[in-house]
Amino acid sequence: MNEGADESEQALSLKEIMRLDLNDLCAEHLAKFPGMTGWFEPKLLLKLLLNVIVSQMFGQYADRRLVHAALDKQSPSESRDWTDVTKETQRDDGDVWIDYIADLGDGFDATYAMAYLLAQPLLEIRGYTELIPRASALIMGGDAVYPTASRDSYNNQLRKPYSMAWPDTFEKDGPPVFALPGNHDWYDGLVVFLAIFCRTKASKIGNWRTRQRRSYFSAKVAENWWVWGIDIALVRDMDQPQADYFVDAATNMPSGANIILCSAEPGWYEAEREGDSFRTLDYAASIAKNAERNLRIPLIISGDSHHYARYEGQDGQFITSGGGGAFLHGTHGLKDAIAAPWLKRTPQALKLKHVYPSKELSRELLNGDLQFFQNNKEFGYTLSTLYWIFASAITYAPAWEMFLVVPLLLGVILWGYSRYQEEKFSGETLAYSVAQALAHSVVIWFFACAALWLAGLSSWKIPWFVWLPLLAAAIIPIGARIASLIFGLYLKLTCKYADRNHNDAFSAMKLDGYRSFLRLRIRGNEITVFPIGIDSVPSRGGWRRNENRGLASPSHFEPTRRMDPHLIEPLITISAADGLSSGDVEIRHEVISKQ
Repeated sequence: MNEGADESEQALSLKEIMRLDLNDLCAEHLAKFPGMTGWFEPKLLLKLLLNVIVSQMFGQYADRRLVHAALDKQSPSESRDWTDVTKETQRDDGDVWIDYIADLGDGFDATYAMAYLLAQPLLEIRGYTELIPRASALIMGGDAVYPTASRDSYNNQLRKPYSMAWPDTFEKDGPPVFALPGNHDWYDGLVVFLAIFCRTKASKIGNWRTRQRRSYFSAKVAENWWVWGIDIALVRDMDQPQADYFVDAATNMPSGANIILCSAEPGWYEAEREGDSFRTLDYAASIAKNAERNLRIPLIISGDSHHYARYEGQDGQFITSGGGGAFLHGTHGLKDAIAAPWLKRTPQALKLKHVYPSKELSRELLNGDLQFFQNNKEFGYTLSTLYWIFASAITYAPAWEMFLVVPLLLGVILWGYSRYQEEKFSGETLAYSVAQALAHSVVIWFFACAALWLAGLSSWKIPWFVWLPLLAAAIIPIGARIASLIFGLYLKLTCKYADRNHNDAFSAMKLDGYRSFLRLRIRGNEITVFPIGIDSVPSRGGWRRNENRGLASPSHFEPTRRMDPHLIEPLITISAADGLSSGDVEIRHEVISKQ
């Protein structure tokens, strides 16, 4: 393609690119696809704050799950038939392969890289000697788009990347896809999620086909195996129609059936204080137990936290796998053991067996917060604008009271921010807020004193309409970098040493590496978990048009350098014998190094 053609391709807007046929897309178009979300952009922060306020005020009064259940005309038996996908998943060798991926649609690079791996007919994984086949069903575990749900977000950040990874082959029955909504899917009241995933007829996500009528599902994926996906919404509870749905599902399962239980949040992280998401997860499990059909739940999976972590309990494996495309969350804050009153019995110890990335690497990655300004310039300039306002006020009223007002106001603002992040008041929260406020205040005092000193050198009074722009020109660009350094250092230190600000410390860095998904193999009464990770994804320029596209290589774009998917840890094979008793669980680990 010549230089003039390149410029013409790059001149197209994202909306124009989205309207192009897949065959007309070229590598130059990829530059227009969204990058990682800037979570500290002031406009986005205000928008998200409004979403949270509205959801907390009206969430329980406008629960779309209730309305959607009332409008669903399928009978329970028709619903069970619709979500029975055993015909699609059964292979000639008897094995059933299922993929689980969560927290998907953020920046294009990570989202497409993961979709690309899911789409390959055969996948070579470092740490395993055999090629593993493409899964016959896909489970999307929540938060399909970021930062908020909209039709454009779903099209740009989910449907288009997945369509490019595995284009529609126009077969009637593509592999089924089931999806759970996360909190970001709920921010529009679940309108677009329901329109895409919960239709009377199957809709298309690339070559995958939706197969659910509600925002929750009980899907029969193999003989004697079901996947339960529960929708905890923003209020982290289970509505009555959903409870009735799973009661019906449980009572119509054969004795000794196995359930893979999926939720939008890893409720076991807050099991010790019995948080809402854990109680809802436990309630779903108790529905299976109370059916008195010896139903077993050997595997519980969730996303929401954007890392891989596996806890092993008396009653099965608890796996967090939220590496589908969103920014990385650290792992160093995870407890080595959690006392979980699972199924209302005496608390059992869930023991942390493996994390990805490692806790040591997670701590090292926090050094990236020292480059806070480079990743969050708008927020840095917002802070330096406050510097300018406070310093200007001091220069016009240079009394000691004005010097004290600065840390007081900043302390209140930062304390409110920290209290919201931690969801509770504590002396520690106040102390950290005061410390950061004092650090910013020292800089503001310096700017104010320097301005007063310079003003004193002049023998004539400078008009305010000249003085204020001069102060802004000096304070804002310098202050943005200093304020960002202070804020980034605060995030790093509190996350690394004080077990707080985990979400903000990592979202500020926009890390798209250490991605992961689960490929599950069901063989008779055994399920084997293949935890698959990639340390880094190709950059925006690391993709090229696939000129040899076909059945063996279906993706429209392929990496210019081979990605390196690998086993995050040895395979986890769970033998699920009849009954819910933990003594019936046998867990084996297997890994074969590939030379």
